[in-house]
Amino acid sequence: MNTIVRNLRSVLFAVSLVGVAGLAQAEVLALTGGTVHTVSGPTIANGVVLVDGARITAVGAGLAVPAGARVVDCTGKHVYPGFVHANTVLGLQEISTIVGSDDTQETGNVNPNQRAEVMVNPESDFLPVARFNGITTALVIPGGGAIRGTSALMHLDGWTQEDMTVAAPVALHVQWPAMSVTRAWWDTRSEDEQNKARDAALQAITDAFEDARAYDRARTAEGRDGVPRHDADARWDAMRKAVRGELPIVFHADAIAQLRAVLRFCDQQKLTRVTILGGYDAWRVADELKARDIPVIIAGVLALPNRPDAPYDEAFTVAARLAKAGVRFCIADEGGGGGAANARNLPQHAAMAAAFGLDRDEALKSVTLYPARILGVGDRVGSIEPGKLADLQITDGDPLEVATHCEQVVLNGRLVPMESRQTRLFHKYDGRPRGPKARPR
Repeated sequence: MNTIVRNLRSVLFAVSLVGVAGLAQAEVLALTGGTVHTVSGPTIANGVVLVDGARITAVGAGLAVPAGARVVDCTGKHVYPGFVHANTVLGLQEISTIVGSDDTQETGNVNPNQRAEVMVNPESDFLPVARFNGITTALVIPGGGAIRGTSALMHLDGWTQEDMTVAAPVALHVQWPAMSVTRAWWDTRSEDEQNKARDAALQAITDAFEDARAYDRARTAEGRDGVPRHDADARWDAMRKAVRGELPIVFHADAIAQLRAVLRFCDQQKLTRVTILGGYDAWRVADELKARDIPVIIAGVLALPNRPDAPYDEAFTVAARLAKAGVRFCIADEGGGGGAANARNLPQHAAMAAAFGLDRDEALKSVTLYPARILGVGDRVGSIEPGKLADLQITDGDPLEVATHCEQVVLNGRLVPMESRQTRLFHKYDGRPRGPKARPR
């Protein structure tokens, strides 16, 4: 017993040291002299952003810097909120050809019990690469099957998954099957085989929702006279909040036939907290989406036309069309397998939308404040306001311009080291010994 007590005291002492160390890391920051783009309000020339711990405490011009604060001189620079990426597999995939490092495709067709926040690898080399382009938070979405599990909004820095989690679960994700036959070279199935696969997927989704709703009713009724206890089921437990309307459901759908089928399914299942992810044809049903207040996460602007007779810029203009129709939207990228490596290109998607009709301020909001609001964390991230998390980027220009450099990221109130595997390799080979026959620099 004495040994157990001594061990317990040792553990408690170690925990107390960790707590003290954690407190010591929290500091007061003062970002001074830069142009502060609050996104939710006016732009402040020669502004000051004060940060205490993880939170922004004050924003304005001419603010007094607290004694002992660490001053970050932003003179001649710009301060923006960090980008919010609303569709990614960051942290779930490292090397696609190595199965053990790829957690993006779960086996089976109904996997609502997948939880992204416990799947993320905090040591992924893709995280600092994405941070280098100003991305501070990302909605990580598990994959595999028709019902893919629940997503989590994660900071792109932290020692553990718990450190990184901003919100979880954010939504239940459903992959809607293609409603039309594919005649592309890579799909060798016959039309009949494709139709059967589609019908089976639709039936699996319907059955899952009906089973989850029946399970929820049964578990809720437990304890009443004559109602027996029911065994727990991890899959249906994960869907209970969704079928009750307490957790949003994100339907992955692009084509017009998919979108119309999703809307019919929502009516049949009486689902009201719904978001569309993909949305290539969302502008074609914009009136109905607006009437139902269904937001759209546009999964990639830098895309080719989906139809041979479509104009070359059809994907580029989706955001502008939705904005004109009054549909709530934000911009992400294609996500999915292999998407981790390209997550850094998020601002360029917004930039292309701005080049093809979307208001410039709206384009900035589409990767900052709008995704935060759609994901239910608009009170915590997405703009520079007192009380919000200090997720910021300091740049030498407009972050939607390719030539702009993100010079420093403040993530959760901490100045994050601006290095990645790419910068380490650059410096390694830039400093390599040069022989007598090497080309002059």
